[in-house]
Amino acid sequence: MTEHTKTDGLPGMDMPVHANGEGHSLAKPVKIECNACPVLCQISDGRTGACDRYANRAGVLVRVDPVVVLRRELSSASPALVAFDRPGAEADNSQRVDPEWNGDLLHSDEVFVTGVGSSTTYPDYKPAPFIVASKARGVDMVTVVTEGIFSYCSLKVKIDTDRFLGAEQANVRYRGEAVGHVTTAEYGSQMLSLGGVHHLTGGSKKEGRMTVELMQLLGNKKPAECTIDGGASMVIQAGKAPIVNGVEEQRMRVGCGSAAVGIFARQFASVADEVVVVDDHITGVLTEHQAGKCLDMPRSGVQMRGRKSTPGRYFQVANPGNGWGGTDIDEPLSIIEGWEEGVAKPGLRLLMTSTTGEHAQWYVLDEALQPVEQPMPTEVRRIVERIGENCEPSLCTVLFLGGAGGSLRAGVTENPVLLTRAIKRALVNVTCGGAPAYVWPGGGITVMADVMRMPGNSFGTVPTPAIVAPIEFSMRRDDYAALGGHMDSILSLEQALSRGAWQDDGAPLARQWLAIDDANPWPLGQPPMLG
Repeated sequence: MTEHTKTDGLPGMDMPVHANGEGHSLAKPVKIECNACPVLCQISDGRTGACDRYANRAGVLVRVDPVVVLRRELSSASPALVAFDRPGAEADNSQRVDPEWNGDLLHSDEVFVTGVGSSTTYPDYKPAPFIVASKARGVDMVTVVTEGIFSYCSLKVKIDTDRFLGAEQANVRYRGEAVGHVTTAEYGSQMLSLGGVHHLTGGSKKEGRMTVELMQLLGNKKPAECTIDGGASMVIQAGKAPIVNGVEEQRMRVGCGSAAVGIFARQFASVADEVVVVDDHITGVLTEHQAGKCLDMPRSGVQMRGRKSTPGRYFQVANPGNGWGGTDIDEPLSIIEGWEEGVAKPGLRLLMTSTTGEHAQWYVLDEALQPVEQPMPTEVRRIVERIGENCEPSLCTVLFLGGAGGSLRAGVTENPVLLTRAIKRALVNVTCGGAPAYVWPGGGITVMADVMRMPGNSFGTVPTPAIVAPIEFSMRRDDYAALGGHMDSILSLEQALSRGAWQDDGAPLARQWLAIDDANPWPLGQPPMLG
């Protein structure tokens, strides 16, 4: 059997043989075949493969990116990271670790090797690139570290806005190619599903390329511009406000129209005779709403358009759009059909507002029961401003969703189903770049992680096309042995770090030290693993 080990322990590979003192030489190879993915790039000297992750340096296959290592309990004077990177690489002096720390690894429960930069298990008959022994609270632990090549993966994007982005199931396009679709709207947010195996492999080559390009950008927290068929153009970036049709969004709605009525009913009742909160989904009418009835407010006689649901709650008052409350209206009175004679009275004070408070107008009924716009009283304006105060900032959230229930499990154990079962029994903690991963119920290992909690540049691509993403499996050493793990491939933490993933003529191995994100639990110390 031919051993494909080019990407295993890269620094340990033989250096090319050059001319000796007697004039005899072995010519260094013109090209090197990289086996880090099924593409098997033939890489010329001084060039990188198609993924830009592996390079031919003087006849030796090297990994270009550093292995990211997390450390906790850093000095308060050392905010985030120190990188032992390629010679000439620009240092990030704004986030440098305490220079007095000498790399002592005796406290191994403070160091965690992530899958970022670790290399892959492909072809998957072999153990994972790093199987690292450590201790956590005195317990012997093992972490299996790899970069998975994910064809079965997608991004779930949550966009906090009432603006109409596109109809449910409409195609999302990136550089003209369909890369996903609009999915169900959730409370105050529009949801997108981007990527997935059908876009990666089921369409044209260009569709696959554009899909992985977009996923890599968004996964690495960079901006990307997309369009939705029949809908909006938008710029999405994890952790940033969305830009919809050239306008940066500011607020996520406080709730639907009915919720806004309920939240502020007591305040509204003291200054207005009727309040209509305009919303694409559920428009609220205060005096008909249960909140208004509990406050003994008399009916105003307003007659609304749309489909009445329950008292004070109306569906379909207008079409979705970029106007008031996520509807297509610019004139709020257009959703009022009229006023019931004998109930509505001249002088009635009417507030109409959107669910974010960005739109609001004040009216008083004249003798003909026609609303006349008037300056908004200060006490009313104060409540509208409070609606805005209670709206959270508009934000884009990007979640990576990947199916890890396939061949990469062979890098963990010779009997892959035992890994799946151990994860479902909570004997194994799954992380992505050290960030907590939610494991979906049911068959397989389907994980989901917030890219904002992962290290920068966690995602790569291969031109198959597929996404490359870090994943780590941490467990007690005894449990690893019980699930048939590759016990002979376990390395001490010191051995794992000495291997590195890139080496240059004796220069320090490429490792990047990061302080763990304050929002993340320590990967080796989460219950129930260590109770």
